Amino acid sequence: MGRGYDAAPYGPAKGERARARAVRGGVPSDPVSVLFLSHPRFWEHDSGRGHPERPTRLDAVRQGAERAGVLEALVPVEPRAATLEELGVVHPAAYVSAIEQFCSAGGGNLDPDTHVGVHSSEAARLAAGAGLEAISRLDSGEADAAFCAVRPPGHHALPARAMGFCLFNNVAVAAATLADRGERVLVVDYDAHHGNGTQDAFYDDPRVTYVSFHEWPLYPGTGALDETGGHDAPGSTLNVPLPAGATGDVYLRALDELVDPFVERWQPTWVLLSAGFDGHRRDPLTGLDLTSADFADLTARIVSLAPPGRRLVFLEGGYDLEGVAESAGATLAALVDERYRPEPPSSGGPGDHVVDAAALNRQDLNIDLGAADGR
Repeated sequence: MGRGYDAAPYGPAKGERARARAVRGGVPSDPVSVLFLSHPRFWEHDSGRGHPERPTRLDAVRQGAERAGVLEALVPVEPRAATLEELGVVHPAAYVSAIEQFCSAGGGNLDPDTHVGVHSSEAARLAAGAGLEAISRLDSGEADAAFCAVRPPGHHALPARAMGFCLFNNVAVAAATLADRGERVLVVDYDAHHGNGTQDAFYDDPRVTYVSFHEWPLYPGTGALDETGGHDAPGSTLNVPLPAGATGDVYLRALDELVDPFVERWQPTWVLLSAGFDGHRRDPLTGLDLTSADFADLTARIVSLAPPGRRLVFLEGGYDLEGVAESAGATLAALVDERYRPEPPSSGGPGDHVVDAAALNRQDLNIDLGAADGR
């Protein structure tokens, strides 16, 4: 496709499908809706020739929504650009200005992995602003959840350093904004690469808890079991570093045995999900063995950890276009409470020993998260 964001197909639920959705088990209910945030400028972010983080990833997300048959449940929203002050909850003004000046001068390589063009800083501001716009609209009751189909992605961006295809940390800006108004924020990241930027932003901040499922060892080399939170926020970080070949059943076990007790103690009011689809078995950059059905299961479980209207999802990685399409379609279907599984869930892979070790690690910490943040 490559033509950019077309809001027209993403209309409110209507017709026979909406009427069928409005009755579940013979009991009338309101249809589930999801805000879908994207912008034409995202297609104009220049990540470099032949780069795996390319504009067609967003086309794949749209194709996935079409295949899943959930377009009418997606409410189109055009995001606004985050202001300098809004970005400042994570990124110093000097860093933001440096990125903008570099892009306006023509761009180039910020590091061996991260390339920008003249429109990239604007795209990055819009990507960070997408989460803020979604929060405002969810606050007003416009939908049950929001999906931000954005680029550049964000979870590797450190406060003052771009890396790993990321300029501004979209999920961290949203989480910090919510925390500043008194929310208890849970960030879950199932991208195959550890979200080092998100972890760094909140490692000593007891207002935000961070859970990451990722392949280990893999770029950027962070996310070990013993990275559990800093001096001011002990136990507020949970890393599950899984070996190559790990499958969905291991993730679900980790949710049962690690995340559910973690969340029971934390009692979040919002859940933010870094949805990277590079854990799909087709992905060229990673070695995990997940399928689109696994992403449906994981998404449904994770967003259920906060009430409707307090669920916010950000696109992160995913570099095989077919894998992105299938996984995004399954994820969006899960968000609107529909079943779409173009392939079966995976099982039988390694990683149980990591869950066992993480469980022992949590027992050794014996941290009361509620007490840690003064509750």
